[in-house]
Amino acid sequence: MSFDLGALRAAVTAHGRVARVVVADVAGSTPREVGAAMLVWAENGRPGQSGTIGGGTLEFEAARHAFDRSGATRHALGPDMGQCCGGAVTLWTEVFDAAALQAFDGQEVIARGPGEMPLSVQRLLARARGSGLRPEPQLLAGWMVEPVTRAQRDIWIWGAGHVGRALVATLAPLPDIAITWVDTGRDRFPDVVPDGVTALPAPQPAPLMAHAPKQAEHLILTYSHALDLELCHAALSHGFGFCGLIGSKTKWARFRSRLANLGHSSDEIDRICCPIGQKALGKHPSAIAIGVAAQLLNQQKRNGDTCQTSFLASGA
Repeated sequence: MSFDLGALRAAVTAHGRVARVVVADVAGSTPREVGAAMLVWAENGRPGQSGTIGGGTLEFEAARHAFDRSGATRHALGPDMGQCCGGAVTLWTEVFDAAALQAFDGQEVIARGPGEMPLSVQRLLARARGSGLRPEPQLLAGWMVEPVTRAQRDIWIWGAGHVGRALVATLAPLPDIAITWVDTGRDRFPDVVPDGVTALPAPQPAPLMAHAPKQAEHLILTYSHALDLELCHAALSHGFGFCGLIGSKTKWARFRSRLANLGHSSDEIDRICCPIGQKALGKHPSAIAIGVAAQLLNQQKRNGDTCQTSFLASGA
């Protein structure tokens, strides 16, 4: 979790004054973790909201009072809210407009609170600067500290067909992922591309592989087996953190032979994961997207390890 400054700026631009409510501290069983946040606004007398701190009574009351509260408030979910979680949540509430957001320009870690900055917060920020490591969101000595959202993973999705669109819709809301979406023409993409997704139309997509970061994660699922093969060849030649190919076992057996003929060793070819997804979820594009997204979210950096063959998707 982190401070999604981009989403807050967009909400302020669209709605004027926006309240941000973030989970600052938790004890016991709670709906969400520290750092989970929601935005609340009112426009022409109508309320609006994005994000969630867990739903239920806690979220309802927090949204209802978003413009009445400031700073930290503690809520015992059982006694105060009648919820069964049994824990307690401290919320941090702030109201922003365009002028207030200017104070955050250029900051990588946002720390704010009453009075002078406590020594413990100063030390935390100094350690973060010295190590280059981002601190976890936390309420420290009465101050709220959050790193600004920065994409931690580059995911390139090759193909804007039904499965590609479902994958982008599934992955785009995740704030720590930067998506680059490639296909052969602008008409292959939907009219509206989700915020934060870079759409790259290119009549010859494979040369774009050279522009991907070396540790990028690739999902290859174009309309053409010939193009899929060309992209696999380009990925193996360039390097990657993860590469998944949609297809059947038969397709992958043929691709293995052709990639070997192109000069790639068996160990290199083993780094490509095919099939991808989870067969048990079915062949609907959204079901495939859910399975592939779960695979991506569950996997750690593989550092060249072979693909786990328990994943399976329908043939492309």
